Amino acid sequence: MSWQESIDIARQVGLDVLQPTAAQLEHGLELHRDCLVAESYSLGVLAPVDGDAMARAMNAGAADAELQMLSESMRMTRWGSSVELRAEYQAAWEASGVDCAFQNAGEEGNDALRMLGRLAHYTHLTDHMRDFVTRAAFPDDVEQARAAGRRSIVQTCNGIPLAGEGLTVEADLRYVRLFFELGCRMMHLTYNRRNLIGDGCAEPGNAGLSDFGRAAVAELNRQGVIIDVAHSGWQTCLETARASSVPILSSHATCDALNHHHRAKPDDLMKAIAATGGTVGITNVPAFLGGSGCIDAMLDHLDHAIRVVGAEHVTIGTDRPYISVQAAAEAAKIPAGRRQRTRWDALWWENDPVQQGRWKQERMMQSTTWTNWPLFTVGLVQRGHSDDDIRAIIGGNILRVARDAYAAREI
Repeated sequence: MSWQESIDIARQVGLDVLQPTAAQLEHGLELHRDCLVAESYSLGVLAPVDGDAMARAMNAGAADAELQMLSESMRMTRWGSSVELRAEYQAAWEASGVDCAFQNAGEEGNDALRMLGRLAHYTHLTDHMRDFVTRAAFPDDVEQARAAGRRSIVQTCNGIPLAGEGLTVEADLRYVRLFFELGCRMMHLTYNRRNLIGDGCAEPGNAGLSDFGRAAVAELNRQGVIIDVAHSGWQTCLETARASSVPILSSHATCDALNHHHRAKPDDLMKAIAATGGTVGITNVPAFLGGSGCIDAMLDHLDHAIRVVGAEHVTIGTDRPYISVQAAAEAAKIPAGRRQRTRWDALWWENDPVQQGRWKQERMMQSTTWTNWPLFTVGLVQRGHSDDDIRAIIGGNILRVARDAYAAREI
């Protein structure tokens, strides 16, 4: 199957679920084209690995850490290595209509050296494809890139880089400024697990922020880095909202009132985030959405969040990337490796549908695929939301939060 066929099939699946009228479809697509579309979180567009190169590395005895870095580098950077891959990359962006993605460009955890990997990969990619996609270091860069006909990414990290020496609070947090200078503009406080900062969303203790965590919140505010509590425990989120002097956000989650899940947020917590001036981002992961897991379920969560906190505090943050149509064929070239232990940060509830992969073969999950972003806008039109509210939800709100965080920078 070609990439165009894959995109077209997913689009038709989405339309079959939504069943918009001709007028709704036309207006939604036109509005999507006219708006500056920015998503509050993204896994981006993943290239196929080079299966032969991976096989050679495995047969040469490469360590697990080498293979992980090699695989990540390929999936994030290979778009610039051939005309065919570049065409697929651009087609996926164009089908999505997304102008700016707040891009996961820093690995989960707090180890600074490990977190540098994705920042390096996306720097490399945008250096080689700068005529099409650029890194947005400042909020105004997003609008300038769109005006020039380019896409942009705002680099984010799924953790806060810590020195880990335990000498002083200031010393342990000194890498925050360094990563800001490298272009990181948003950081998770936690990722599922408990760390020095606070409890993650899947920790049963739900203990909230530590004293060190409060210092981390203050330092992120001071450095102009947006605080993301998408993977943080409920008490950690609440205490962060109270401690932060600037807007915070939950970049990609769902509404617990509709589907109880550790990656969801209850109504009172969404209100606390909104009270900072921040936003609640709704994701497109079927298991987190519950119900049908389709685009209609995603729109249900958007509707609920809008009712609870208002359209000015809601964004869309996808958590499923576009994956190259060549990915499976290249992966098949790689010899089966030895079984590895589950990563520490990969903590899920027992019988969680994400762990069990129950959603992977569902045809209807294609309705929320990344290239169907224009249908998210069409769906909001169907649900009766005003054009002004939709403009805010699909781009304006996250850029406002970014401007507020940067304006509060004290250095």
